[in-house]
Amino acid sequence: MDSDHRTGGAGGAGGGRAAGARDRDEEGRARNARPRDGLGRPLPYGAAGVARQPEGVVREPEESVAEAQALLDAGRPFHAHEVFEDAWKSGPESERALWRGLAQLAVGLTHAARGNTTGGARLLRRGAGALEEWAADGGHARPYGMDLDALARWARGLAQDVERTGTAVDARESAPRLR
Repeated sequence: MDSDHRTGGAGGAGGGRAAGARDRDEEGRARNARPRDGLGRPLPYGAAGVARQPEGVVREPEESVAEAQALLDAGRPFHAHEVFEDAWKSGPESERALWRGLAQLAVGLTHAARGNTTGGARLLRRGAGALEEWAADGGHARPYGMDLDALARWARGLAQDVERTGTAVDARESAPRLR
C-alpha cells in the first residue's frame, strides 16, 4: 500500500492522521474515507468529491432498479454497482446471481469509462453471461421490468466497441436502459 493512501498525500497532509493510520468506519473496520469522483476513483483527502452511496441499504427490488437507473443516467455507474451490490447481499438467494450480474455490468461500464478497456470488456461480458445464465436457469427474462436479453446485448456490444476503439467511453452516453 502506498504512503499516499495511508497518510493522505505527499508531505503527510492527511487532515491530522498519523503516518500509517488507517481509515475506519463506526464498527472499526478498515474503510477508505478518501473522497471519490463520479466514477468512484479516489481523490486526495480534502478534495471535493461526489457523495458516496450508503452501503448496506435494503431496498425493494423495484426501488433498486430505479435508483440504479438514475445513477447510470447521471454517469455514475460505480455508484449504481453499489446499489446492485446491496440488492445482491440482502435479497433472496435465488436472485443473487441476477443482482451480481447487474453489478458486473455497472463495474464493466465504470472501467470502460475510466479507460480500462480490457477490464471493462471482460466485466461487461461476465455480467452479460451471468444474466443469460440466470434467465436460462429458471429465472425470468424480464425480472422487475428489466429486459435481460437486451441488457446482455448492450453489454456485449459495448465490450466489442471498447476493444475495437481502445478508448474510454462516456458513462452517461453509454449507460444502458434497465427497463
